[in-house]
Amino acid sequence: MAQSIKIETEIITLGQFLKLAEVIQSGGMAKWFLSEYEVYVNGEQDQRRGRKLAVGDTVEIPEVGTFVVTGE
Repeated sequence: MAQSIKIETEIITLGQFLKLAEVIQSGGMAKWFLSEYEVYVNGEQDQRRGRKLAVGDTVEIPEVGTFVVTGE
């Protein structure tokens, strides 16, 4: 089951999202995390911490979980 993560803005970067979803403790860990783990955005593997996410996007991290970006 996917976990919903609510954002307050129209878009959020993948690095910020990982912190918001409590996958990483700090934004500084994003680069390391993305180099160590496979991260899929809407079914496509992506390792760019600056990748922009919007409401409705799905982030899947095998062994960690699936997250859906939701808005207000």
